[in-house]
Amino acid sequence: MAANDVKSAVTSQAYLEGSQVKQTKSLISELCRLFYNLGWVSGTGGSITAKVHDDSVPKSEQLIIMSPSGVQKERMVEEDMYVLSSTGDILFSPSPKPYPHKPPKCSDCAPLFMKAYDKRNAGAVIHSHGMESCLVTMMDPLAKEFRITHMEMIKGIQGHGYYDELVVPIIENTAQERELTESLAAAIEAYPKTTAVLVRNHGIYVWGDSWISAKTQSECYHYLFEAAIKLHQLGLDWSTPSHGPKPLLGGQSQTTNPSHRCVVLDIEGTTTPISFVTDVLFPYARDNVQKHLEETYDTDATQDDIKLLRSQVEDDLKNGVANAVTIPSDEAGKQEVIAALIANVEGMIKSDRKITSLKQLQGHIWQTGFEKNELKGVVFDDVPVSLQKWHSSGIKVYIYSSGSRLAQRLLFGYSNHGDLRTYLSGFFDTTVGNKKERKSYVEICESVGVHKPSDVLFVTDVFQEAVAAKAAGLEVIISVRPGNGQLPENHGFKTVKSFSEI
Repeated sequence: MAANDVKSAVTSQAYLEGSQVKQTKSLISELCRLFYNLGWVSGTGGSITAKVHDDSVPKSEQLIIMSPSGVQKERMVEEDMYVLSSTGDILFSPSPKPYPHKPPKCSDCAPLFMKAYDKRNAGAVIHSHGMESCLVTMMDPLAKEFRITHMEMIKGIQGHGYYDELVVPIIENTAQERELTESLAAAIEAYPKTTAVLVRNHGIYVWGDSWISAKTQSECYHYLFEAAIKLHQLGLDWSTPSHGPKPLLGGQSQTTNPSHRCVVLDIEGTTTPISFVTDVLFPYARDNVQKHLEETYDTDATQDDIKLLRSQVEDDLKNGVANAVTIPSDEAGKQEVIAALIANVEGMIKSDRKITSLKQLQGHIWQTGFEKNELKGVVFDDVPVSLQKWHSSGIKVYIYSSGSRLAQRLLFGYSNHGDLRTYLSGFFDTTVGNKKERKSYVEICESVGVHKPSDVLFVTDVFQEAVAAKAAGLEVIISVRPGNGQLPENHGFKTVKSFSEI
């Protein structure tokens, strides 16, 4: 159906009065009653919006249902809802009700909701005035972000796992809701991974692909905010993996000092012998790729891996990359597809390519090996002691490696010195950028929340990475370990042979 035909169909009177629109109106009424009982939309505050899901209509063209403004959210019914076009034009307004009800008015949040729809292709957005979402922005009046890690409910936030650091931007409140529109849009742009924006002394906006996703994430965010508030009351630091006592600096809690130090570590040749990667991990992935693909071929994870590899190989073929082999379509049969995948993966491993598609598949293969105790991560003996020392001092430690974040977590989680993930605040891989490019380190500094790049120390064994990090303003130390490559003469960087020297 052509775009104009779709637009005409969904804006017709018959469609506006149809079952999909009615069901979405009813859903929002139900959710408002639920959220009222949770304290998220009391006092007529807060709001909800959702797109009218219809498989026959592209998501970008689907109608939008919004709750009205200034009404008792727990008493709303279907007839109280506004219907908007995909571009935000009002197609249906509710009829006025007698005194003491106010004249109907579409949600004051409408322009902010539209930013989430436009910039994130959201399926639903929730604006909550839950007290915990308000209080959590007050614990540090200078903070521009809320950060928390190592909490089970982080897994309920899209794109995050237990060991990840959840970062939620905080914008300043204004007298009128609509005045928040541009600052919310800027936060969405600045934090491409976030699914929420906190408004100081006000509340939170949360979006998801569907109403279920938005609701689930909203519940998880509120839980995490409440946990942080309670940890704060106990004098514990919610932003560190151990959630231990907040270190005191000059008689004040660390949270009152917005400047803090971070250490970012490379893996190969820095925390871990290069030989472990080249002689153990790479061969294991190469030798087990066929078995892994055959046993997991129909799983969502492997199908996602195959999709990434197809895209990479298509680019390789266009660019004349050696050893690239066409991957046939699924119609050719499972074995034909696997054979082509194996040929490409072997060529990528042989060329030691630092590409996301290969690293993601390797991570999944290694996961099986670690979980079956066929693999054990190796770190130098000085690494655990230093990680524990930095952690105890309140210094956050991150990993930045060309290996996938999953592979990084596996190596430190199943190491020869036990589970070291307790001492790590987060993981970065090539999705943040190439390790030899300055902008990657700029992105990391923005992600870890330092006020100036020199607050971050980067340790690596690769000269080109050191140059890129220094260009971004980070402090840099080069790790000199057995088996590492030769450094250029007069390279100008401080070197260490052990973390104990840092």
